[in-house]
Amino acid sequence: MRTLVRTALATFAADQITKLLVVHGLNLEQALVYPVWPPWLEFRMAWNDGINFGLLSSSHEFARWLLIALALGISGWIWLWAARERKNPRVQIFSGLLIGGAMGNVVDRLIYGAVADFLNMSVPGINNPFSFNVADVAIFLGALGLVIFSGRDKTPVTRRKS
Repeated sequence: MRTLVRTALATFAADQITKLLVVHGLNLEQALVYPVWPPWLEFRMAWNDGINFGLLSSSHEFARWLLIALALGISGWIWLWAARERKNPRVQIFSGLLIGGAMGNVVDRLIYGAVADFLNMSVPGINNPFSFNVADVAIFLGALGLVIFSGRDKTPVTRRKS
C-alpha cells in the first residue's frame, strides 16, 4: 500500500501546486486566458461546480456536498479494492492516481466551492471550449489503468469435464 499512498500524495501535490502556480501565481482568475503554446496549450480559467466538463453543473450547495461525498466514497471503495490486490503494483499505482486526483478536486470544492480547471488544449481550426486540471488527468488515467490492469494476475477458472 506504500506505492498507492506515495502515488496519491504525489498526484495530490502536483495538482495543488500547479493550481497555486497557474491560477494564483499567474493571476489566471483575473486574466482568464494565458497563451502558452496556442492553440495547442493555453491556460484558460474555468470554475467547475459540476463533474468533468461541467456535467451536472449546479449552483446549489447540495450538489457541491453531494459531489464531495461521492468522491470520498469512491476513493474509499478504490482504497479497499486496492488493499485486496496489494501484490499488483499496477493496481496500486493506478489507484493512487485516482485517489490523489479525487482528493485534489475535493480540496478545491472545500476551499473554493468549485474545482479550478485551467488546462485547455485545442488544434488549429478546432477550438476546444473545455478546461481541465492535473487531477482530472490523474483520475482518467487511474480509472483507465484499473480497467485494463486489475485482475490480470489471477488464474482463470477452468471447468471440469464430466
